[in-house]
Amino acid sequence: MTSEFPLNDLNQDLLERVLSCLPTSSFLRLTSVCKRWKSVSHSSSFKLACSQIPSRRPWFLMVPSSPHHHNHPIIFDSAESNWKKLNKFYQIPVAAAAGLLCFLRPDSGFTVTNPVTASSREIDPPPSTAMLAVAMAAEGKIFKLVLLSGELPNLRFSEYSSVTQRWGEEASLIRNGVEIHTPYFLTKCGNVVTTQIQRSASKRYASLLIGGILYFLSSGGTVVACDLERKSFFEYPRLLPAMSEYSIDLVEVEGRMCVVLLSEFLETASLRVWGWDEGGRCWEQRAAMPPWMSHGLYGKKADVNCAGGGDGKVLVCVNSGEICRYVMCDLRENEWEELPECSVDGGRREFVSAFSFEPRIEV
Repeated sequence: MTSEFPLNDLNQDLLERVLSCLPTSSFLRLTSVCKRWKSVSHSSSFKLACSQIPSRRPWFLMVPSSPHHHNHPIIFDSAESNWKKLNKFYQIPVAAAAGLLCFLRPDSGFTVTNPVTASSREIDPPPSTAMLAVAMAAEGKIFKLVLLSGELPNLRFSEYSSVTQRWGEEASLIRNGVEIHTPYFLTKCGNVVTTQIQRSASKRYASLLIGGILYFLSSGGTVVACDLERKSFFEYPRLLPAMSEYSIDLVEVEGRMCVVLLSEFLETASLRVWGWDEGGRCWEQRAAMPPWMSHGLYGKKADVNCAGGGDGKVLVCVNSGEICRYVMCDLRENEWEELPECSVDGGRREFVSAFSFEPRIEV
């Protein structure tokens, strides 16, 4: 015998609690079943129940390799391991936190959006539009933006609060620690450069904001940490010599800053994840892509861009003129899984980077 347990037989309070536990994609599909379930999404008690879910498997907003594809954004749903279309966006994504995405407008202002509900807030341009990095922190509907400007060693920052709805005064940062000098050298082509770091334009303003510290990559390829409370900054030691050719990106993993590094040595490529050991004052390896997966990246001049995936996972986008791959790395188990190609409307889509956010209906 089979037994059925129709959701319609539940009282409203219990129905809302059951629906709040579903993955966001599953709930959105259910809203097309009947009017009662669709009306749940507007219920304040349902939104409260959703807010009590500690975390949700993230969605990744994919940044396309071709600018004309910005009108048709694609997300990767990590809960269902598939690609989905999203509502249109007409601006450039620069930051993400919790259930919110931040876009840069042509007038140098920002738009903070919940991609699930399409609700948004327009933010006036900051006092200084000479942006070096932008980061965002959010909890529920409350968020703040941090804008870093200037060039090393003359750095300044200002903060926007969604509570006060205004930008604070700009403050300067002072150096804490020894200055790391930028060496100059000749490339194989005879050009004088400071570094041979590969860096995608899509991550031009990318940074991390963890516990009041903003992390970003300098133009010379060093990791810089800005303590916003103490108004100071610190440059970490280089992972590789400046003359090495490599691609690098920062990612937050379970509340800690990590570095993802693609490099070449002895006719092979390696992709590794590093973390800073505060006790030993040195970098330590957290994970490494298996050689059989990374060897194919040798000589491709590839760029890596990453986004945190929750539960110790990182989405790594590897892109060049010859290859385009997306790999999910589980740092807890050192497991690497390549994602399927994205085919939408009969065509193959390629992406250079991603921004991770939690699909929150209640925000």
